[in-house]
Amino acid sequence: MGGATKLLATVMLLPLIDGIFPALVLADALSSTVGILQVGLLVFGGSATVAVVLVEMEADPIQQSKEVLMVGIPLILIAGLEAAMAPTIASIIDVVIFERFAAIVIVAIAAKTASSTIGEYLPRASVIIGLGAIASLNPGAFSVAVTTDLELVARAMAAGGTGVGFALLLVLLRPRIEHMVDIDRFRFGSAVALGTLALSIIGLVPTEAPLPVFAMAALLAIDPTDESEESATETLTPRTPTSTDGGSDGVTTTDEETKDQYGYPGEGEEDRAPWV
Repeated sequence: MGGATKLLATVMLLPLIDGIFPALVLADALSSTVGILQVGLLVFGGSATVAVVLVEMEADPIQQSKEVLMVGIPLILIAGLEAAMAPTIASIIDVVIFERFAAIVIVAIAAKTASSTIGEYLPRASVIIGLGAIASLNPGAFSVAVTTDLELVARAMAAGGTGVGFALLLVLLRPRIEHMVDIDRFRFGSAVALGTLALSIIGLVPTEAPLPVFAMAALLAIDPTDESEESATETLTPRTPTSTDGGSDGVTTTDEETKDQYGYPGEGEEDRAPWV
């Protein structure tokens, strides 16, 4: 796998490794169609996936699609496997206590997503999940079991498929939107949606609330004037004559395309949009 594919695998598969996805399964976050979409878009999709697809990967849509599927197919299968093992995990923990820690870890991830400065002072997601497992541990009830609830397995795989489908949609739309999406703004909006997901898990907001917040974040991150303004600037900028081969005059142009790095608010440029 190439560098961009490894990066995509890191951001999309990490929730399966650090315990976030199993925690959401145990917290009954996949109990509805809206829940499946929310987990798929916010946990497996989100701003990191957008950044990798639009900035880091090659522009060839066929090659991009292959790379997304190379990561996405194992993701869907592992998601189903973790859901199948959910009864074993649930047999040794107090699910109600564990749900609270699942909400805390999602809030921590949202804070890290919004600001690298805040992220420096917060523990890793796996550490919080580990503490939650210890706090809710009930080893006396341990039993090895694989769920016979095929619907739960299907819901887990559907959530993984939603994240993969979102990445493929980005590949399809990239030629139209890559110059229109403000990734920093979208990352901040995704952080707000993640925070809303945490609140929905513990019942402080409606369970359907994170999805419209995510949709609003995506809408506000798109600035359709950026691409037109860039094109107009290129059209109106005069070419600079240069001297070549002694006395002969020629015209040379150099087109350099640069993209802003996926930086956090407050890093690099000081003229970023205000962060509320």
